[in-house]
Amino acid sequence: MTDFDAVAVGSAVVDRIYALTNLPEPDGGAFVREESTAIGGVAANVAAGLSELGRETGVVSRVGDDEAGDRVLADLRERAIDASRVTRGDEQTSYSMILRDPDGERMIIAGGQSVPKLRLDARDLDYVRGADVIFTSAYAPDAVVSDLVDAVESPDADSDPFPPFAFDLSGPLSELDGRATRPETIDALLPICDLFVANEVSARSYLGVGPREAVEELRARGVRRAAVTCGTDGALLLDGDDVFEISAFDVDAADTTGAGDAFTAGLLHAWLLEGRPVAESGRFAAAAAALNCTAEGARGGLATRKEVQNLLDSE
Repeated sequence: MTDFDAVAVGSAVVDRIYALTNLPEPDGGAFVREESTAIGGVAANVAAGLSELGRETGVVSRVGDDEAGDRVLADLRERAIDASRVTRGDEQTSYSMILRDPDGERMIIAGGQSVPKLRLDARDLDYVRGADVIFTSAYAPDAVVSDLVDAVESPDADSDPFPPFAFDLSGPLSELDGRATRPETIDALLPICDLFVANEVSARSYLGVGPREAVEELRARGVRRAAVTCGTDGALLLDGDDVFEISAFDVDAADTTGAGDAFTAGLLHAWLLEGRPVAESGRFAAAAAALNCTAEGARGGLATRKEVQNLLDSE
């Protein structure tokens, strides 16, 4: 068992990035102006954001025994993220196709089988128990998230409590169907997770309501702390009976890919690990997300604590 500030469980993938003339409409088209590759995935992105903020982090994931898998592992190690619990299989490394328009808006299409084949064993569970915070997302396989829920609810939880558990409902239910976390598992984790994160699209897909109503519904279902992000409209944070509105920072956005993951990393750092007040934590997370949007790629503008604080001090 190794002591980490945070362990992220789930997706570590290759991002195939296409800068387009426009995001195509149904039956429409677009032209690729530029294309590139990078490393992404929600779990790996959040771990990278935390590492940039000075946190000791590890990742539990699965990649293929291919060149793409080599790249994922090399990137994690270059960022000082522990990859000892990243397994390899014969399947293709999972990937995301990111389509981005000139204004930085994007669409994401996922493929590959390595992440859907991820499963946890006893050594993985011992590994995550050594963290101060555990993070996973709905892009992790249902069996993985279910195992984490079972660990939180285990009979030994009173004498050997599981670390604080954060969950990000990263995508709409239609995108998750058949490959990732099932709605029944999300229902089960609501009252036991220490932080539930969703964006406006995923929250509406799951709960059928807008951001404000989603926060109230999450509280009614037993969630104690939550964040619903709304892009340039900021975010809503739930802390017990209180709801806080967090404004977004106005920056020149080059690419919004990864903004939500940078926000989550900032929130984990400030709220769960440092125990800052909720509004202060939300502003820290919003600043981290804004800075990440100022460069291209899911991690192009990941910020250090000092850089985040400089933006906060400039307001």
